[in-house]
Amino acid sequence: MTEGRGVDVAIVGAGPAGAWTAYRLARAGARVALYDASHPREKPCGGGVTGRALALVSAAVPGECQASARQVPGECQAGARQVPGTVAVRAARFGSATVTLAPDALVVTSRRAFDAALADAAQQAGATLVRTRILDVDVADEGVALRTSDGVQHAAFVVGADGANSLVRRHVAAPFRRDQLSIATGFYARGITSDEIVIEFVADPPGYIWSFPRPDHLAIGICAQADAGATAGDLRARTERWIRATGLARGAALTPYSWPIPSLGARDFEAPLAGPRWLLAGDAAGLVDPITREGIFFALQSAEHAAAAILGATPAATYEARLRREMLPELAQAARLKAGFFTPPFVGLLIRALERSRGVRAVMADLVAGRQSYRTLKWRLLKTFEARLAWDAWQTRGRLNGA
Repeated sequence: MTEGRGVDVAIVGAGPAGAWTAYRLARAGARVALYDASHPREKPCGGGVTGRALALVSAAVPGECQASARQVPGECQAGARQVPGTVAVRAARFGSATVTLAPDALVVTSRRAFDAALADAAQQAGATLVRTRILDVDVADEGVALRTSDGVQHAAFVVGADGANSLVRRHVAAPFRRDQLSIATGFYARGITSDEIVIEFVADPPGYIWSFPRPDHLAIGICAQADAGATAGDLRARTERWIRATGLARGAALTPYSWPIPSLGARDFEAPLAGPRWLLAGDAAGLVDPITREGIFFALQSAEHAAAAILGATPAATYEARLRREMLPELAQAARLKAGFFTPPFVGLLIRALERSRGVRAVMADLVAGRQSYRTLKWRLLKTFEARLAWDAWQTRGRLNGA
């Protein structure tokens, strides 16, 4: 693609979706400008990167980096940068049940380091990182004009990869409604870490509290729908009570954070995510698991599809077709299951099943690692249940909305 003034493709947002799109396009010979005034930065999220996500970026994050991710701490080379040690998650604890994870199932890393590694790889491939703020985007038949804090820039195509509060999305589609967002809020517990994640499901508001280990701290928080009636302050206070009750962060200094995360309903995934001269990727497209709120893998996968589509003759149609074939059905199914997933009857059933059944623990391990599809989750669970658990599942089946 060499059409238009300025660059071929302007990408707004240098997180995983934007940086990986830039890398793929630049490697193919496109002229790419990656706009972001603040990346890389630490992001208030769990920071879990699944093995399948690491596999997508293996061209930029070499195998020796992935191998060292199993050490605590480790160091690896990604482009010209040293990426700090990542924590390999050994187990996931759900209430009184513990699920052992494979060594390559889930690692947790500093988002500042991970995002910087991807942005560096994009620059080494030929993309230009422009550290300026985008103030306005105008998409017209003849091209794209971006008004920045340093003047107006032009491109033939624009990719919105600028997160849940996407400016590009506001200009080419519509901003997320409150009912399409979750609030993730909590604390960094400084100076302590672990090798396990801890999950506590809550019913009011429906969601979960988590503790994820980072290399030098724990990221502890709660995630709930933004329209559920609880404020960020309410949720953070609940998290603080949970921290005290569990003793997970005893003696640690707590630094608060809050962040919006897309969490769409099943019908929301029917909205267009591309058009003439534009497309949305990652969080800006709402491509986040509505149950776990995990978005890194989907950001990277959407970046792969975005780059391939832009390099073709019909970017918008190709991108939409790939998303609807390979990504959106899975996310829509998760959205249909979400309402029933956090109800006390199902959570109680799930915890009992995890305590009693090795097969159910294997299913949950694959779900945490991103290897278990929601579309086959119900049937795989039923096939692993013992007789009593199968009866419990039958009794509570109607509580799984759409299952």
